[in-house]
Amino acid sequence: MLLRYQNLIWWIALGLIWSLSCVLDHTWLQLDQRLPSWDQAEYLSSAIEHGRQLGVLGPGRWDGLQALLDLSPKIPPLSSILSGSLMAIVGQTPDQAGWILSFWHGVLLLTVASWGRCIGGRRLGFLAALFLAIAPGMAEHRVEFKLDLALTATTTLALFLLYRWQRPGSQGGQWPQAIVAATALAASVLTKQSALLVVALPAIWAGLQALREPKRSLQLVTGLGITLIAIIPWLQHNWITTLGGTQRAVIASAAEEGDPGLLQFEAWIWYPRLLPKQVGGLVLGGGLAGCLLQAMKRNKSGGIEKTEGMGWLTGTAICVLIATSLSPNKDARYIAPLLPLLSIILARGWLLLLQAFGKRPWQRAIGPILLLLASLLSAIELIRIQWSDIRYAPGSPAADVIASLREREGSDHVTVLMAASDRYLNEQTLSYLGNLDGGAIDVRRLGRSKDQSTLARQQAEWWILATGDQGTSRKSARQLSREVRQDPRFERVQTWPWSKGRDIELWKRKTTAPKPERFDKRFIALARSMEEGPAALEAIFGSIEPWHLLDPTFAYQERVETWAFAQLEESPDDRDALWSLALINVLRNRPNKAADWFERIQKVDGEESWARSYRLVVLIANWQTCKASWSASIQMENLQSGQQRDIITALRDLARTACFDPRGPIGLVSSLNPAVTTIIDSIEGRSR
Repeated sequence: MLLRYQNLIWWIALGLIWSLSCVLDHTWLQLDQRLPSWDQAEYLSSAIEHGRQLGVLGPGRWDGLQALLDLSPKIPPLSSILSGSLMAIVGQTPDQAGWILSFWHGVLLLTVASWGRCIGGRRLGFLAALFLAIAPGMAEHRVEFKLDLALTATTTLALFLLYRWQRPGSQGGQWPQAIVAATALAASVLTKQSALLVVALPAIWAGLQALREPKRSLQLVTGLGITLIAIIPWLQHNWITTLGGTQRAVIASAAEEGDPGLLQFEAWIWYPRLLPKQVGGLVLGGGLAGCLLQAMKRNKSGGIEKTEGMGWLTGTAICVLIATSLSPNKDARYIAPLLPLLSIILARGWLLLLQAFGKRPWQRAIGPILLLLASLLSAIELIRIQWSDIRYAPGSPAADVIASLREREGSDHVTVLMAASDRYLNEQTLSYLGNLDGGAIDVRRLGRSKDQSTLARQQAEWWILATGDQGTSRKSARQLSREVRQDPRFERVQTWPWSKGRDIELWKRKTTAPKPERFDKRFIALARSMEEGPAALEAIFGSIEPWHLLDPTFAYQERVETWAFAQLEESPDDRDALWSLALINVLRNRPNKAADWFERIQKVDGEESWARSYRLVVLIANWQTCKASWSASIQMENLQSGQQRDIITALRDLARTACFDPRGPIGLVSSLNPAVTTIIDSIEGRSR
């Protein structure tokens, strides 16, 4: 009975911590009136898109798994899927979406409390959750709609479940533990690929331990299979764009920001020096003092009781710190997944410190007083950080601009172009506002180069312009704004005051102006030019890119596809139609369909058609490497010479390598350079 009562008190106390955190966070959200900036707006828009694709947010419907995976080309979809689903309950505005952050915070607190309780009992679990709730470093993540809190929650849950499975003896090594740990590991990676920095080394550590026992080895293989089955559908669908996005976000961004390199000492102290501000100076100092005291007593007498699981937890925290430091891109928010682990370690240190004080009543009171003081100061620092950052103004009249567009266009889809780019007036923020509650307004930036400026003014129906400071691209944006204002095809319809004497202007294409031309005919011509080989590809995709900004729904593809099928009914060998359908499926990321169309073109054009090389590329991109290597080998028998032979030889060897054929890497040594040289010469020859 007493144990049940103590458990009830523990759960009530844990619920109270989360409830007070929610009160603080949502009070902040209600007071803060700023608009979501670039990243926040992008994640909010992604959640809405996934909710619509799932059919839980209107207007939207389920179009299949591939259509869902199309929405997450660079970042895994799990967080957006959950957020979009929860938006159907809590709403889509930033304040309403704050409950999604509260959900993740609750998951995180429960995981930390359970981990602490599993290691050292109820007191450790409660204190660890308290330290995490008042950690100043978590203040920003609890109110800004980004992936940091979701990533921290899922990685912490995965590491906790991994700990439970890897425990020695009968406590670990159970099949349910292995299955849920593998599922949690997959969920963390499907939240954001940077989860690998957090979970990879601990997972390898646990896996090596498991190899000592046959039963655990089988569980390890099964768990690895579960993880791969969960991750592969998204990764196979989006691996090319994911690699490109990761390179841009990690390597290129680090170079632009001047972050220290791996060989610099500063890179290895970059995150440790932030810890006092992240967890609170007194909380960190007291916890480390307790841990140091434990180490000293153990060395002297060995009499202090060991806490089962602290070694693995500490090792995991060190692994996370090392892996995070290895990442080229440095930012204070990337250390967030370490804070839950550190909270448990510091809570254990404080409990040891409390035991170290004397047995007299006044001596025993010193420890709790210090703990209370440290907690209060840390909580005050968290509140100070949150409340000092409150903004009582939205930052721009973006919401009024979108409201005006909705009044003028109704529920019709509208693409609006803009020139300026400010923290609270940018394409991501405006697009998010335009898609709230069933809206269909997409905002894009186009026209900063001379060629794109001409195209943008030829095709645009609406413009959002700013006077004065244009934000991040001042010179090009100011020039583009001037050109639009001087263009007789546009007229200003409304103006809003902004800040620093600036105004926001809404411009519309005059009814008397010539109608914009559709992209359909130009696209058909571009698709047909693919038959010229690699030399044409740069011009093709360079021409398509701005049109995808002008037509975010890709309506031209549906029109061209309808035309192409009609053409093929009359003339099955119509090359314009065949090349158009092949390119459309490449752009849609439908490699199987693209391969089928390239194969059909190859039969029509003959053995020398470039369609055979394109088909091999899409097969390899779709991980059908064995099929690609077999197909390339057959094609090599029919090709005697020419540019394609060098390229197909390299593609064959690449496919063999990915198919684990030992002939592949051996062949690549001699085939790769000629293929690259052939492609470069082809492109340079066309440019000349």
